[in-house]
Formats: sequence, structure tokens, C-alpha cells
Amino acid sequence: MNLIPLRPESIKLGRPLAFALHTLDGTLLARRGFVVASQSQLDILVARAGTLCIDIDESPEQARAYMSQLDGLVRDQKTIGEIATARMSAPAAPPEAPRAGPPDWHELQLRSTQLLKNPLAPGFLEKMGRLWRELTEHSRRQPDATLFALIHFASREMNMYSGTHAMLVAVICGMSGRDVLQWDEAAIDSTGMAALTMNISMTQLQDDLVQQPDRPTEAQMAAISMHASSAGDLLVELGVTDPVWLEAVRRHHEPPTGRLADMTPGERAARLIERADIFTARLSPRVSRWAMPAAIAMRASYFDDEHRVDEAGASMITAMGVYPPGSFVKLASNEIGIVLKRGRTGTTPRVAAVLNRQGMPIGEIVVRDTSLAAFKITASIPHREVKLQLSLDRMLGMI
Repeated sequence: MNLIPLRPESIKLGRPLAFALHTLDGTLLARRGFVVASQSQLDILVARAGTLCIDIDESPEQARAYMSQLDGLVRDQKTIGEIATARMSAPAAPPEAPRAGPPDWHELQLRSTQLLKNPLAPGFLEKMGRLWRELTEHSRRQPDATLFALIHFASREMNMYSGTHAMLVAVICGMSGRDVLQWDEAAIDSTGMAALTMNISMTQLQDDLVQQPDRPTEAQMAAISMHASSAGDLLVELGVTDPVWLEAVRRHHEPPTGRLADMTPGERAARLIERADIFTARLSPRVSRWAMPAAIAMRASYFDDEHRVDEAGASMITAMGVYPPGSFVKLASNEIGIVLKRGRTGTTPRVAAVLNRQGMPIGEIVVRDTSLAAFKITASIPHREVKLQLSLDRMLGMI
């Protein structure tokens, strides 16, 4: 490690850290992306560490650019306030070439995670916009394959939770807004970008909580409670001026209820994001709890807090079906299958049988028509109950 001291005043409260914090002896205090929610929380870190440090070797380009920035401010005889508020930055990356060919879902998952963990990196909004455009294109051209890949990741993995969660929520909102609610492109884009960035003030905390067996600590609860407003403030600081995007982020945990037509555009976006967020969170496993089967997770979004049908939640079921692609189901034949494509109705998707009546893997996967009584879906099955490793590429090739 190559530690250098850091002024506590340079840490922005309510913003994700651009670098990990260490003590002088190298002990990790806070990971990159962690949000220091209050001055009292910062004071606790300082009291524990004595001197806060960052590791140049952890991110040499960023750290050296930061130190060079500080040196330049000192040489130019800037005020203490200007020096204290200097931010870590790095040289702008060269523009990426347009991506062609079939989507690499593993690469998209990694790219989404890396982007969300580094919102202060140069070109963040441009790169996030590029990601959204790619997801939009994939969901237009191959909607079933897009849902299959993202639900497959979300239902089985705890690694890169934040990136996967954001992409799935964004895709669900895009499909529901476009195909069911008939929103215009501007509203869909604002909602999609809000879905991707709604948690940027607590990305690392999101990933930590998935792996954490215990209840959140007081400090974690404080960060969770203010993350929506903190994310909105950070987006403004990054240059976002779209009022629908900003309102949707700030209200995505407390949107209004009722008819979507009675809401502002930002409130409508927030309501749809909240419904998709609930579904995706319940679909995903954590160390502290099991994941729900897709149909049961969907039911939680279909009804509002007063047990009435929720318009935004209902649009999701219309867009994806009761049994969305990538989810496991039990058939009347006693076979277990995985949904490949949506069907003519929300309850009759195209299913690939992967386990036979005895629960053994089927050598040659067979596609079943669930509109037939012999292969009717009888239950939604959680991923944990299917002890079978499926090749994502092979399954996508069947769609």
C-alpha cells in the first residue's frame, strides 16, 4: 500500500466516496462508494483513524491526479476552502466505439456495476446514457432474451447485485412504459435513466447489504433513509437538469398512489420504478433471506398498500407475463421448466422442460406449450430449488 493523508473537509457528506478510506496502518475504514451520511459519522471515522488516508496503489491515476490538483491549488495560493473542496478526478477516457453484434450480458453486468460504483468518474452521464440506449435497443429487438438474461442473473447471483438490479428495473420500466402505458420516448428515457441511477449514492452499501447476514447498522440505516435525496442531489451536481428524471429518483421510494393520469410525469415515473424495484428486490437472493419465485414477487407489485390493483404494477404483468422469461415453473406433467418466451396470454409462456418427472436433468431440452392442459403451469418455482447449472448462451439460443 502507498498511503497518503486526506483532509476530512474534502469528504462530501451524503456523496459516495471516490476512494476507500484507511487508517495510517492500512486498516480499511470505508470502501469506495460508501456514503458518509453526516458530520457526526465523519467525526467518528476521524476519531477512530486519527488520520484519514487513501491508497495511491488502489487507483494510482485517480489518486495522483487528485494530489496534483491539490498541489496546483497550493501553488496558485488558493483559499483553504477551495483546497478542502477539491475532488478526486481522472483524465477523460477516450470515447468508446459503438458496440455491434449480440449482447454480451456478462460484460453489460460488469459495466453497469463499475459505472454505478464510480459516479464521479469523468463521462459518467454519457456512459450511463450509452448503457441505457443499448438496453433499450436489446429490449426492442429481443425482449424475451433481454428479460431472460437479466432475470437469470437477478434470481441466482449475489455478485454485482447493484448493477444487475438497476438494469432489470430499467428494462422493466422501459417495456412497461413503451408497450403498455404508451408513454412517449422522452418519458421512457427519463424513467429508464432514473431507474439506472436511483441508488448511486449507496451502490457499495447495496452490494454489502446483500452479503450481510445481520440487520443494517444505524449508520447503514441512515444512509438508506437519505439515499433517494442524496442521489438526486448528486445527479444535479453531475449536471442532470431533466425534472422528470430527478423527481423520479427523489421519490422512487415514496411515490404517490392512485391513477397514473392524476400524477405529474415525475410521479408517474417514480411509481413505475417503485413497482419494478419491489419485484426485482424480492426476486433476488440475499445472505439473510431466500429469493421469492417470480410469480409471487410479481404479486407484491400488482397490489398497492391498500390491496387494490396498482396501475403501474399491472402494466408490468401485462408487459412481462405472470411467469416472465428466465423464471422456473412446474408443469402439470410434473416436469420443471424454465420460461423462454412470453405467450399469447400472461399465463401461457413458452417453456423449456429441464427436469423430468423424477427430477432428473433432461438430456435433450424439450419445449412445452403451456396452453395445453397436459403442460399447464401449476406453480412458480424459486431458483434455489432447481439444482441445475444451465448455460445462459445455450438457453438464449433457444429463444
